[in-house]
Amino acid sequence: MESTKNLKANEGVEKLKELVTAINICLFSTNLKRNDGATCRPMSAQEVDAEGNIWFFSGMDSDKNREIQEDKLVQLVFSHPGKSSYMIVNGEAEVSTDRKRIEELWSPVVKIWFKEGKTDPNISLIKVNTRSAYYWDADGNKMINFFKFLASIATGSNLVTGVQGSIKA
Repeated sequence: MESTKNLKANEGVEKLKELVTAINICLFSTNLKRNDGATCRPMSAQEVDAEGNIWFFSGMDSDKNREIQEDKLVQLVFSHPGKSSYMIVNGEAEVSTDRKRIEELWSPVVKIWFKEGKTDPNISLIKVNTRSAYYWDADGNKMINFFKFLASIATGSNLVTGVQGSIKA
């Protein structure tokens, strides 16, 4: 049986961090008014900070940066089917070239996209200020939940358990 647990403040930020860290890759959507999928791309989250902001590296000349300048509303969809963990985040994005923050979030993997490293003139960060989020998080992994599902069919009662709820950072 699934239960609902709505989270606020520190508890909400901790759940956000937990899910973003576990899933990492999201579909990052800009230009939500167009809503045709063309403005949706996979992105790797670098960090969730203490306020619940989610940080990404991005090229200054990218379409998503231009779209954020026109409309700050974004939507992030995180999905980890192997763990049955899912989350949708609605927020406002802003582009930053804060060199100190770039240094803090830098990892060698990022150099794949920014050949000149931390000082690449095309490097920027996107900070998504989480306005609202909703998550679904099943207990156990995919294999365990599959067997629970089969047992549920045999017994007539739902043995797959989990939690869902809203997050307000």
